[in-house]
Amino acid sequence: MRGRTVALVATLVLSATAGVAAAGPQGSPHREPVRFATFNASLNRSSESELLADLSTGDDKQASAVAEVIQRSRPDVLLVNEFDYVEGGAAADAFRRNYLQVPQNGATPIHYPYAYVAPVNTGVQTGHDLDRDGRVGGPGDAHGFGMFPGQYGMLLLSRHPIDTERVRTFRTFLWKDMPDALLPDDATTPEQGDWYSDQALDTLRLSSKSHWDVPVTVGGRTVHVLAAHPTPPTFDGPEDRNGRRNHDEIRFWADYVTPGRGGYIYDDNGRRGGLAAGERFVIAGDYNADPLDGDSTDDAVHQLLDAPRVRDTRPASAGGAAAALLQGGANDSHLGSPWYDTADFGDEQPGNLRVDYVLPSRGMRAVRDGIFWPVPGTALDRLNSASDHHLVWVDVRP
Repeated sequence: MRGRTVALVATLVLSATAGVAAAGPQGSPHREPVRFATFNASLNRSSESELLADLSTGDDKQASAVAEVIQRSRPDVLLVNEFDYVEGGAAADAFRRNYLQVPQNGATPIHYPYAYVAPVNTGVQTGHDLDRDGRVGGPGDAHGFGMFPGQYGMLLLSRHPIDTERVRTFRTFLWKDMPDALLPDDATTPEQGDWYSDQALDTLRLSSKSHWDVPVTVGGRTVHVLAAHPTPPTFDGPEDRNGRRNHDEIRFWADYVTPGRGGYIYDDNGRRGGLAAGERFVIAGDYNADPLDGDSTDDAVHQLLDAPRVRDTRPASAGGAAAALLQGGANDSHLGSPWYDTADFGDEQPGNLRVDYVLPSRGMRAVRDGIFWPVPGTALDRLNSASDHHLVWVDVRP
């Protein structure tokens, strides 16, 4: 049996190599492809000052591994999920200076002259007992689960200029203001959607972290990077408050990019409406929802994948296919192809899943894509432990 497994893994390596060779950019040479990527790098820490301290030394092993993944993948525009927010971008500066711009294990340094960070909802208290544990306060009663404000934040890095004057953030958009919101229900009462009190709903925001529309200027054209990190659809009860919120956090971008469906949306400056028709965009992030497996609601990520202006190129890796085969457990009963998995979770539950996405708009041509997931037993498989997620990338011509 082990011989068959080794043989199949070897076949996966050869298939991956052949696939990369065949997937090179094609078409007009006058506009170079731009690599958009997302990476939940697990650069979150347990205390508010810890990440900055780790990144200031230059010798944090996990940060070094994360940086090496980025250096070997070479994204032009990269969203990093689970990067604790530090006011003024000090952690982002330290990561660029001490890790990305320093060669990691022989990898070529990478320079990102532009970066965007902003506050997120994790750890920001609502003043209500959202998790019904009998106490007000703590990570479960924050707008997004977090031990401190900014934990599990986001960072956007770019080799192309970021139009900071036109950034739209939607951190304070209230969940109840989404039409037909999938609000959680208390099954012990006859009312519908009443898990949260009216007072809590007057406060509770939709985004567990935030939703960002960050315009990036590429070759004179604007591409809107639509960044988010919806809550995991777990760690709740039969009311499915996290699963329902995950669904609606994903729905937000589907409505935002679909003409005629985003009129209800307002940003943190009070400006209303979704993205104008014809604008180019790339949706990126860890959306904590697999198309076929896992605990998310059945149609959660399909809201994005099936949106009329969204293109799913379905990035793949031989490493994900090999890992599912070697690990077994829940992976053996999954409906989805392990070639598309992006995260390596518990073998027994929920198994490896596709939860990280880079989804360009149909106005751009995708020429190549992939997932940085080295096949177990190959030279770079040591980097698979940098995070429980893997970097996902798509090359497009805007």
